[in-house]
Amino acid sequence: MAGGIFDPEFDQLPMRIPIFPLPSALLLPGGQLPLNVFEPRYLAMVKHALATPTRLIGMVQPRDLAGDTTAEEPPLFETGCAGRVSFFQESDDGRFVIALNGVCRFHRLDQQLDPNGFLVADVDWRPFANDLRMDISALDRDPLMDVLRRYFDLKGFETDWTQIENSDNHQLLATLSMVCPFEVAEKQALLEADSMASRADLLIAMMEMAIHDETGGNDARH
Repeated sequence: MAGGIFDPEFDQLPMRIPIFPLPSALLLPGGQLPLNVFEPRYLAMVKHALATPTRLIGMVQPRDLAGDTTAEEPPLFETGCAGRVSFFQESDDGRFVIALNGVCRFHRLDQQLDPNGFLVADVDWRPFANDLRMDISALDRDPLMDVLRRYFDLKGFETDWTQIENSDNHQLLATLSMVCPFEVAEKQALLEADSMASRADLLIAMMEMAIHDETGGNDARH
């Protein structure tokens, strides 16, 4: 995926970035993630990111702790995605409303707490250098669109099908992966998929499984 005109080049990506652990908040290269930030440590994190040339924040999902939310620093997945702060607004009630544009995935290496309470981590971008290049590989969209229509109908989701059909393959896969209400582990698998075709196959399998679970295998196809 080629970066936006304001995104850094690969050799401009910093070796250390602030980390924002947030379950089910998937960010993919080329996607956009809106966030409401209100905790003091994460307000400090946004200020830190805005003061850097690349304005990057690394989104990483916490691993499932089987309902244990008491851990001060829950274990995190090793792979995340960095987003550039492309929109920033202060609210009257002390929040930051921001949007992150997905730039590149990374492997998280050593990490430590900043004095202001948020995590910073050394990261390795090299396995994902292709995230900043345009992916022109072919994709058979028909099976994906078929299951997508059945899945959205089952969930009662309303959408602009013309906009979906006119979106390019990369944008379509990124948007669906980010907005569909999958489990944390499923979203992580979508993040770590090594190609558009692999991500499309995962999306189809996850939606088919959800349809089967909710209909008891009695999905009526039209």
